[in-house]
Amino acid sequence: MVYHGAVPSVELHQDLRHAVRDLCKAFPDGYWRGLDAARAYPDAFVKALTDAGYLAALIPETYGGSGLGIGEASIILEEINHSGGNAGACHAQMYTMGTLLRHGSDVQKREYLPKIASGELRLQAFGVTEPTTGSDTTQLKTTATRNGDRYIVRGQKVWISRAEHSDLLLLVARTTPIEQVKKRTEGLSVLLIDLREAVGRGLTIRPIRTMMNHATTELFFDDLEVPASTLIGEEGQGFRYLLDGLNAERILIAAECVGDGRWFIERSTRYAKERVVFNRPIGQNQGVQFPIARAHVNVEAADLMRIRAADMFDRGEVCGSEANMAKLLAADASWEAANVAVQTHGGFGFAEDYDIERKFRETRLYQVAPISTNLILAYVAEHVLGLPRSY
Repeated sequence: MVYHGAVPSVELHQDLRHAVRDLCKAFPDGYWRGLDAARAYPDAFVKALTDAGYLAALIPETYGGSGLGIGEASIILEEINHSGGNAGACHAQMYTMGTLLRHGSDVQKREYLPKIASGELRLQAFGVTEPTTGSDTTQLKTTATRNGDRYIVRGQKVWISRAEHSDLLLLVARTTPIEQVKKRTEGLSVLLIDLREAVGRGLTIRPIRTMMNHATTELFFDDLEVPASTLIGEEGQGFRYLLDGLNAERILIAAECVGDGRWFIERSTRYAKERVVFNRPIGQNQGVQFPIARAHVNVEAADLMRIRAADMFDRGEVCGSEANMAKLLAADASWEAANVAVQTHGGFGFAEDYDIERKFRETRLYQVAPISTNLILAYVAEHVLGLPRSY
């Protein structure tokens, strides 16, 4: 089901939820469990989402997308996780394309956005984090040096997810040495790298096996030459472009966590009703039901902040605080619900066939990525409460 130019409404949102749930029914628990065991990428699922138009939700109709808002995009990702899937396999395509849409040239947008919308090209990878700099983006060591009509890229990135399953990579690199800029946020640029041409010609991708099936990698750039036309926007303004897309990322991740939380609560509630010990369902015991009820309350509260942040974003209002708070609250709520689900299921919570342990590992990621809860608290302390900067 693809929506074009529809005015967001309660009916639209309900229709969207039902349509995504129906699509996800073709990819039940066993599908995700098998992928997790094999550490495989959900190509069939991503193709189905693409064919249905969901990954093009934020791309304007002019370029073949649905032209919907962040609120609708967040519902899509929420329902994927609510259905027991993992939207992390493809969520980056929703927010990374925003850099191209907002800051790319007309030529770049005409060249890439329709192909991304149709699924001909995948833009699933975003190259920012490095081994030695972590979240301190201004200290990036990867460089892109201009040489005529080319850039020469040297450096290393880490925790770059889906690079093996993407055609394009948005890369943040330093184009002006930090000692030559007035502000440390200056001199960073964004390049749109064609991975199909780069791999083996100066780019090496090395997979990293992690506790969850997240298809993450290290990237090594050894004198990779790319056309100067890969530059997005103005040279040296990449940090501003990066910040510009963070609110969308936070809101979408918050929605995924809400979906996870609801999945855990539904599984816990169902099991607590069905599991009989001492001749009574365990859900009759307050020691079992109270943690589930508390987790439900916290997920619903986090969802309200997600909705508020999405509404502000779609109205074009400043929403950095709300987006960050939504991500923190939702990540905390889903993690709490995950722990409750394990505790409710007891030993079965650790059994692969119940899928609790898989989703437990998946939702744990969002305490750390794409930004840790501590950095969000530091942001709120400084920018909302006016406390002294801590870093």
